[in-house]
Amino acid sequence: MSLLYFLEYNSLFIYLCLAFAIALVFVIISYLFAGQVGGTEKLSTYECGFEPFEDARNTFDIKFYIIAILFIIFDIEVAYLFPWSVMFNFTSSLGFWVMIDFLVELVIGYIYVWKKGSLDLD
Repeated sequence: MSLLYFLEYNSLFIYLCLAFAIALVFVIISYLFAGQVGGTEKLSTYECGFEPFEDARNTFDIKFYIIAILFIIFDIEVAYLFPWSVMFNFTSSLGFWVMIDFLVELVIGYIYVWKKGSLDLD
């Protein structure tokens, strides 16, 4: 390999070394000057400004996690719909029908989840 090939990456190497050095300096300075004392208030569980009811390590019902996952899945559709709607005038009929197929599958999935009762918190 030629020396010119490695010279092109010198500025990137210097940038990474400088960034690492600055980050290391900030961590060391904050460790030295920040207070390391943990009090009861600092170590207590935070519950929106009031005293916690129980231990924070209690298990949650699995439905909360299922609702969160379903929210993420159905929320991702916006990530596909927004660019498609912006470029709608420039898409072909194939692009239109592919998105219609996507929306139909999404509605079928929503109906399935609704019929299974996964959206109920009872």
